[in-house]
Amino acid sequence: MQVPTVYLKPGKEQSLKRFHPWIFSGAIKNVKGNLEEGDLVRVHDVHDNFLAIGHYQIGSIAIRILTFKEEEVDEAFWVRKLQTAWDLRKTLQLAGSETTTAYRLVHGEGDGLPGLIADVYDRTVVLQMHTVGMYLQREVLVKALQQVMGDQVTAVYEKSEGTLPFKADVEAENGYLYGRSTTHVAQENGLQFKVDWEKGQKTGFFVDQRENRALLEKYSAGRTVLNTFCYTGGFSFYALRGGARKVHSVDSSERAIVLTNENVALNFPGDERHEAFAVDAFKFMEQAREQYDLIVLDPPAFAKHMKVLKNALQGYKRLNAKAIEQIAPGGILFTFSCSQVVSRDAFRTMIFSAAARSGRNVRILHQLEQPADHPVSIYHPEGEYLKGLVLYVE
Repeated sequence: MQVPTVYLKPGKEQSLKRFHPWIFSGAIKNVKGNLEEGDLVRVHDVHDNFLAIGHYQIGSIAIRILTFKEEEVDEAFWVRKLQTAWDLRKTLQLAGSETTTAYRLVHGEGDGLPGLIADVYDRTVVLQMHTVGMYLQREVLVKALQQVMGDQVTAVYEKSEGTLPFKADVEAENGYLYGRSTTHVAQENGLQFKVDWEKGQKTGFFVDQRENRALLEKYSAGRTVLNTFCYTGGFSFYALRGGARKVHSVDSSERAIVLTNENVALNFPGDERHEAFAVDAFKFMEQAREQYDLIVLDPPAFAKHMKVLKNALQGYKRLNAKAIEQIAPGGILFTFSCSQVVSRDAFRTMIFSAAARSGRNVRILHQLEQPADHPVSIYHPEGEYLKGLVLYVE
């Protein structure tokens, strides 16, 4: 099959020469061949020199690059890509671990597979496609996963119904592409949790906070802990294992609170130190009658694009100011932003403003980020989305 060729405007090839994996629609001069969303395309400069191969999509980011080499994008190509990702997780001592069976296998551009997320929960792989090009490769990807992972994968679930571009002319339905899961329980650092990949957020669990949850455990002994935006309660059951005196989990979602209670019961059945509340985090902190001495702020992305960045930063500032005001003297605050458009500097400046408003002395103990199974390509700094701080509030 003839692969269409996209020609770039003069000078627009420079980002590709720096191995950046995106081509914006405004950089395209013309196209040779019929082009539909999801198609593989060759990318050439204005002088007809080969630059890369990628998936075409309708929108601002018009092409996401798969390879900068002239090579066949066939089944062997996908096997090589997934094998590289699998080998990295082996290096990180995640693949094959007996105590951590939940991790990210593919992190989009960070693993050279833009548009694809793959999370592992025990022996189930949950795929999430963000481009039509990746969605059209789902059957090939399943075969490649089986070849690379062997008996480490017994089921593949696809959850792309809500992540594909809304203008895409595909009718994605969530469901199993291979096998069927016998359990929805996975482990993280020896703790068990239920994963709801059918109805839960993202792929079912936020595996990107694994190392930050382990850090919180070290600070939890004897403290009263408030875990806001708790979702499935990850920080809560780490705090309990760390010896917290009391843990309150808060989320506006009733379903999240159910999952949190189930996860706490899995690890600490009948433990009366924990209580969960289905209520808005702002309202809960405003009405709280006690001062907590460890607070977690891990809200959803307040800003998904630049147009709402200013309002998002105000929301983060108001939330953090309330927590700094409310926390007990000598308290520890774990605060995060998972908004890609909120830079590390903007996040830190916002925290400074929130702290200054309180008039309290605040010190930074740790600067946090996403774990190594969410790698950031050196050529694609946009992949660094999770940022966090651990603060000591006098």
